[in-house]
Amino acid sequence: MEYIKEVFAQYDRKCIRVYQAYNPMIAKEAVALQRFGESFNVNRMTWIKPSFLWMMYRSNWGTKKNQECILALDLDRSKFDGLLEKAVLTSPDAACYTGEQWEKAFDETTVYCQWDPDRTINGNAMNRAAIQIGLKGSTLRDFLDSSICHIKDFTPLVRKWNAQRKSGKLDAKNIPTEKIYPVKNKAIRNRLNMR
Repeated sequence: MEYIKEVFAQYDRKCIRVYQAYNPMIAKEAVALQRFGESFNVNRMTWIKPSFLWMMYRSNWGTKKNQECILALDLDRSKFDGLLEKAVLTSPDAACYTGEQWEKAFDETTVYCQWDPDRTINGNAMNRAAIQIGLKGSTLRDFLDSSICHIKDFTPLVRKWNAQRKSGKLDAKNIPTEKIYPVKNKAIRNRLNMR
């Protein structure tokens, strides 16, 4: 199946929303401080996901171990755009790179891009892809220091929505709605195989 590869997200003129799932210690600290604190390990890669339903699929609606708390992070759009400029696909794409070019770019970057089938409320694959962006090293530290405008705990809403989903009563209009985020730079679109 050929997937639509665009960034689908909730955003306004200033911020774009991404989601992450953490254990309660990391999540509570992040919400209280409005930044990630001592419980967060800066030496590991972290992945941000603009698709709410992909995050629900990945965390099984916040029921997987160490993914019980769902956080919504509102990021400065210029910082998010900067991540896209640095991103390299996690697997080579012949349209973008030769194998050797990709290996060099992959080894040198601190931002990774992965596309996975986006999901419906019930976890079925859609004909569009959801982007995940992995951050490590200096880019992760910069992200933590200067990219996050606001952190909101979505855990209570996720639990409510999951209960409604299980009973067949969840209305898709009640969960976050996402639209195509404008990525107009042709070099970025080509490098991330967007279409």
